[in-house]
Amino acid sequence: MSESTAAQSPVSLVIHADDKASWPLVKKPHPPFYFGGFAACAANFFTHPLDLLKVRLQTMKGATANHGISHVVKSVYRGQGLLGFYDGISAAVLRQMTYSMARFATYETLKKQLSNDDGSLPFYRMAFAGVVAGAVGGICGTPADIVLVRLQNDGSLPVEQRRNYKNAFDGLFRITREDGPRGLFKGAVPNVSRAMLMTGAQLVSYDGFKQLLLSSPYFEEGMPLHFSASFLAGFVATTITSPFDVVKTRVMNAGPTSPYKNLFQAMVLIAREEGPLALYKGWTPAFVRMAPQTILTFIFLEQFRNLYWDRHALKNKVRYE
Repeated sequence: MSESTAAQSPVSLVIHADDKASWPLVKKPHPPFYFGGFAACAANFFTHPLDLLKVRLQTMKGATANHGISHVVKSVYRGQGLLGFYDGISAAVLRQMTYSMARFATYETLKKQLSNDDGSLPFYRMAFAGVVAGAVGGICGTPADIVLVRLQNDGSLPVEQRRNYKNAFDGLFRITREDGPRGLFKGAVPNVSRAMLMTGAQLVSYDGFKQLLLSSPYFEEGMPLHFSASFLAGFVATTITSPFDVVKTRVMNAGPTSPYKNLFQAMVLIAREEGPLALYKGWTPAFVRMAPQTILTFIFLEQFRNLYWDRHALKNKVRYE
């Protein structure tokens, strides 16, 4: 019986290959909207400690304002141990499942709607899709972002000033109870502004760099392409969004008597009191976090898409153009 099966298996493989070659050619289907959120969550587990260091650096004032990243690392480790680097991880996951899922879903939907009949998409339409997607993601992710910033910064505060949120949902509930529903959207303007720039810079530059690299003789579709395009996108996104990120962090971490009235006033106040370079405080940990976050997010996303397309092709017996 086994000899018969072994003898028939090559024939079966040939028939299967012939059948696959005869499958109709179709365009790749639109992947599920939630892939972007899942990819960002997967990446976030690797990069969360770097995000925590960035927040701690951005909220430093007074005598500690000039302390470097090595001081912050030692402070976190001495005070909380290794688990201290994962303070706020529940809020980080919630943020990615709101902010990242919303912006990726909106961006991909708009790209599909704005594409020409031949599938091409001019850069200005791509940029428009990125900015709009960033606004949607920023609005959806602001409540989780506030909790995330406060959880990450709590360990650096004196004991009597700590908020001691148990987790992301406890933070949302307490903010609503103590500050009212509007408290969940504190810092929404700088957060949405940053999200618009972030999505426009990150997603659009990734697609742009990917097309540019594919047009060269050195790259083809695959991991090296995804890595290179996402690394360049991370550099662009970090540089463009750094001032907005500093303001967003300061506003969200401020108490009821915040000195910051609006985005522009906050930027001017920080630059005047601490110097213009203060708006780029935390750039290095931000980039060190942004680069792997961007790289891992897009690599996970591309793998999710490929798995989805492969399963769809086998299930429906189709090939892609």
